[in-house]
Amino acid sequence: MAAEQVVDTSDQQVLDTNGNPIFPGREYYILPAIRGPPGGGLKLGKTGNSKCPVTILQDYSETHTGFPVKFTIPGTSTLEIYEDTPLEIEFIKKPECVESSKWIVFIDYVKTLKACVGIGSQKDHPQGLIFHGTFKIEKYGFGYKLLFCTTDYSACDTIGTYDNYEGGKRLTITARDHAFDIEFVDSSSFYNNNNVTKSVV
Repeated sequence: MAAEQVVDTSDQQVLDTNGNPIFPGREYYILPAIRGPPGGGLKLGKTGNSKCPVTILQDYSETHTGFPVKFTIPGTSTLEIYEDTPLEIEFIKKPECVESSKWIVFIDYVKTLKACVGIGSQKDHPQGLIFHGTFKIEKYGFGYKLLFCTTDYSACDTIGTYDNYEGGKRLTITARDHAFDIEFVDSSSFYNNNNVTKSVV
């Protein structure tokens, strides 16, 4: 039986925009900490030669909240998310053409030659190299930033954005000081019919 993941509670709990701790299983929108021209929330898009929207993009429009996500803490029963807690992230809904909405990182050899954040499996990225691992949240700028850690936890890389003009900015691995400055909005307290997209297709 696998050992339970030990969570370091010396770090601060991650808070949403209402000042409340975020919890596994609840739905949140990931939005830029600085609202306005930098863009809006996260969505899925078709990139490269893909026929299925499996690349995560930040919408250009600050009026769009994007798709809600939920967090899971693998290997533990704790209900608290602290900075540096290993997390799995997935969208609440997914396109019918993909089996899983869980976030992964893949190398895009077709267009950008960058490590990009997406969903799905190797068959959804046949011309790319897939990396499995966990994500972490750390305090950054006006809010937080996301990091991706390989499965063996030997390295964690900062996630930023890259504009390849594909209907939104890709989430990509970037330099530590070029992170995507984000905040977490509880979907139950932030619902606007004009902003929330109900379909991911």
